[in-house]
Amino acid sequence: MNADQRVVVVGAGPYGLATAAHLKARHVPFRVFGQPMDGWRSHMPGRMYLKSSPFSSSISAVVPGRRLEDFRAEEGRAPGGERDPVPLEEFVRYGLWFQQRTVPELEQVTVRRIDARPGGGFRVLLDDGEEFAGTAVVLAVGVVRFAHVPPELAPLTRDGLVSHTADHVDFGRFAGQDVAVVGAGQSALESAALLYEEGARPTLLARAATLAFGSPPRTDSPADRPLRERVRAPSALLGNGWPLVACSRAPAAYRHLPDRVRDRLLHTVLGPYGAWWLRERVDGRFPVRCGVRVVAAEPDGRGGVRLLLDAADGQAAELRADHVIAGTGYRVDLGRLDLLSPELRRRVVTAGGAPRLSAGFESSVPGLYFTGLAAAPTFGPLLRFVSGTGFAARRISAAATRQA
Repeated sequence: MNADQRVVVVGAGPYGLATAAHLKARHVPFRVFGQPMDGWRSHMPGRMYLKSSPFSSSISAVVPGRRLEDFRAEEGRAPGGERDPVPLEEFVRYGLWFQQRTVPELEQVTVRRIDARPGGGFRVLLDDGEEFAGTAVVLAVGVVRFAHVPPELAPLTRDGLVSHTADHVDFGRFAGQDVAVVGAGQSALESAALLYEEGARPTLLARAATLAFGSPPRTDSPADRPLRERVRAPSALLGNGWPLVACSRAPAAYRHLPDRVRDRLLHTVLGPYGAWWLRERVDGRFPVRCGVRVVAAEPDGRGGVRLLLDAADGQAAELRADHVIAGTGYRVDLGRLDLLSPELRRRVVTAGGAPRLSAGFESSVPGLYFTGLAAAPTFGPLLRFVSGTGFAARRISAAATRQA
């Protein structure tokens, strides 16, 4: 077993690449594994846009010249502004460009299993059969593993009648079909819009009393906003307003809040809503039913689904669809990380299924780190977005340096 590699980074999305870039800058020996930007390439619709602005969509690196605007400049394009949403295909190209220039050491191999070693550290087994030891492991596994389908719908996933938004890169297969989309957040709203634009007949079902959308930016640059407006609602990585400033600039302090407060803020700050540019693609385009909860789902005997609804809008409490798509987000659940051995998973202290993390993103198992969405319950909404890669990578690389 090869034991000369110190830190193992699992995952090659924005958080994994940023972590590797910061480790490299600190001259910490590491190996990083995964398919570059795979979660974005293989589990998101090709025609979607990022919710965050160009100013908040750069992957963190210590060396200069690795921002999204640098990538755009290299392609001969303008940096873009707040009123220019970032297309997914462009962000994927940027991520691949970032990886090739910043983390060429990436090994496009899947990590099959991680076990704790009796004397400390970890044993890592790869899909190609290689086995080696490392003193630390950073899990940057993204969001797909944590896709949440409500229990009322989950049994029908086995029959192919229900899926999650993370299961689709192209909605063209649903052209001419009746599709129920459950949810009120960005992925549900954008999926419904894309379905409509691909020739499907979507119906959006939302528990919220009304749909919410962001406000269009008045300027392309946050610095160009009127002074009074900037004082009342200052700009931050996550958007405008004091709550977003706090979450953007103080994720370390967020960690010290009581569990119930952190959980509430995680679900209410930047809660379910659509980007400002999405409103015109939703309003009046297809049926939207708010104040509706799915209480049961069953095959309708004709190849489709019959949904039973708790409907506050006074309309029918039943809906038939050819397919149901759950735009119901992601919930961190350590039990779904089967690449960790059962014994290792049991040693990780959790809260609500998510690992409890130190200030350096370390779990209760020495040397085992979590970043990205898995760290959001500890550090807040910033870790749900690309803009959190800098805070996370700096903390993890500093902690790993002390261990190396």
